[in-house]
Amino acid sequence: MKLIFIHGSGSYGAIWRLQTDCFKDADALDLPGHPQGRLCGSVEEYVDWLHEYIRNKGYKDAVLAGHSLGGGIVLAYALKYPQDLKGIITVGSGARLRVMPALLEAIRDKLDDTQGWLNELVVPLYATIDVSIRDMMLAKLAAIGPAAQLNDFLCCDKFDIMQHVSLIKVPALAIVGDNDTMTPVKYSQYLVKNMPDCRMTLVEGATHLAFLEKPGEVNRAIQKFLKEIESGDR
Repeated sequence: MKLIFIHGSGSYGAIWRLQTDCFKDADALDLPGHPQGRLCGSVEEYVDWLHEYIRNKGYKDAVLAGHSLGGGIVLAYALKYPQDLKGIITVGSGARLRVMPALLEAIRDKLDDTQGWLNELVVPLYATIDVSIRDMMLAKLAAIGPAAQLNDFLCCDKFDIMQHVSLIKVPALAIVGDNDTMTPVKYSQYLVKNMPDCRMTLVEGATHLAFLEKPGEVNRAIQKFLKEIESGDR
């Protein structure tokens, strides 16, 4: 099996560093335009790009783990290319990912002011992250910039597969922080209720960035899920 991590909106692969330190053979990729290459204009375009990436790398029996937008990509991938997969993991995600219009407008207002965007719209999101890694992450996010985040949020806002997730047959794990206000617990509960083989791990005291705030708990949940798949217990 090959564990592949997919980041969220306006982010980058190495944001999963607390997971790749644990899962040494995992691949935490940069989506196109983050910052190299051309941004994709929809979740579906990201899915097709990821399919080509996996094919070109020669990965077999992939387990996709995605945060927020990345989780949407993972779910849509499982609908379109289930033959590639052994399992999927969503972290703070859901079958629909609407974005508040006020947030989209705030990012539009800062497209030519990267530092202002960073200070006003990004730094508060990462306030709960350990300061030892936060500054490095913020520098990377600044290099990717507000246009990529806006693009990705617009992809999220158009994304809605609520009526189709029942067709996802591969084993699935939905991880969510109990204090996640961007993709609330009910989003993951919907996946559990409507997908044939989906379980949920609730991370207490965590927000939308559970994988950074509570890496030990998240990693243990992933490890348990991988063992279940490998042993055939799912």
